[in-house]
Amino acid sequence: MAGQGTPATALLAKQKVAHTLHPYDVAPDSPNYGAEVAAALSVPAARLFKSLVTEVDGALTVAVVPVTGELDLKALAAAVGGKRAALADRALAERTTGYVRGGISPLGQRKRLPTVIDSSAATFPTVYVSAGRRGLQVQLAPADLIRLTGATVAPIAAA
Repeated sequence: MAGQGTPATALLAKQKVAHTLHPYDVAPDSPNYGAEVAAALSVPAARLFKSLVTEVDGALTVAVVPVTGELDLKALAAAVGGKRAALADRALAERTTGYVRGGISPLGQRKRLPTVIDSSAATFPTVYVSAGRRGLQVQLAPADLIRLTGATVAPIAAA
């Protein structure tokens, strides 16, 4: 599909990582956006992961958690050896990653940030994350996602 190139998809192509792009059409202001994206793609919501930009002790960190749960901020802080974690300011997150909210990918960010992926990702043969813009997900093996982001894997999702 033309016009789907993003820094995330460019990184995947450059690294020759097997992946599949999945376009979808869900209103960005939907109250249960993640569940609606999963339904639009006909995939279990537990395999669809959201990327949240956070601040741990003042340092930006990306948390990748299933859309079925919430981020456990205490667990995230502990996973990176910090004390306090909070969601980052939206404008700062967009400026730092080069992506807009709702389309922030853990891959191909303008500035590579420390990343923590919830351990549930490793239980699936493939997972879905944002491909770098609203309306486009990328499906890839969790091991490739972990390798390309240099991620730490830890239980950071709260049910």
